[in-house]
Amino acid sequence: MSFLIPYLTELLQTFIWPFVRVTALLLSSPIFSQQAMNLRLRILIGFSLTWMIYPLIDIPATDPFSFAALERMFNEITVGALMGLSLQVVTAAIIVSGHAVSSSMGLGMANMIDPNLGNVPTLSQFLLIVGLLVFLGLGGHLILITMLVDSFTTIPIGSGLLSTQAISGFIAWSSQMFVGAVVLVLPIMLGLLMINVCLGVISRASPSLNVFAVGFPALIPLGFGMLLITMMTMHSKMEGLWFAAFDSLNQNVFGG
Repeated sequence: MSFLIPYLTELLQTFIWPFVRVTALLLSSPIFSQQAMNLRLRILIGFSLTWMIYPLIDIPATDPFSFAALERMFNEITVGALMGLSLQVVTAAIIVSGHAVSSSMGLGMANMIDPNLGNVPTLSQFLLIVGLLVFLGLGGHLILITMLVDSFTTIPIGSGLLSTQAISGFIAWSSQMFVGAVVLVLPIMLGLLMINVCLGVISRASPSLNVFAVGFPALIPLGFGMLLITMMTMHSKMEGLWFAAFDSLNQNVFGG
């Protein structure tokens, strides 16, 4: 037993570093960060992934109670969180697109409490579910795990913090939160804008007509109709956003 204790201590000191990067990714990435996946399951998935990755990487020995260990801990959290947040930009774009369409249709008050996102429009929740299903259909979770394994080769444990180029690349990619949202629902927004223009012309021609009494009943079914018509193109645009997120992650973290 006395011979086993030093071995277990050394194993714990080396096992914790890849485990921190893996858990940081699971806490910040789509699907794995959902509240439906409880803490025990996340710990089990993180432990299992780390156990499979552990024999494939070289981990330098570090005193866990030193300043170097604190710096290494911060480095591993940064790498894992950056990988997860790069994909969360797409989910944020989907939510923003749902906000825009809901407000234009007059459904901005139709909200629901999401344990992951808080108070969001029901339409945003629907589009987010579709987007996550597209992510799973593309095998995005498997691609993400593959990139996680490759990150230990590109950015070895203890190699230092990420470059400023990676951080600036992530900041530039985060602009897709708004650009991607516009691209997703641009046809619907243009259609609703034209309907509002027509209602404005009608109210100008007939001032006695109550625009609010006519506009809301017209915008809601027409908005849902346009959403149904554009679902196929929206599906392909969501695929493009996910692929763009993986491409950005490849350039920022892996350098190409």
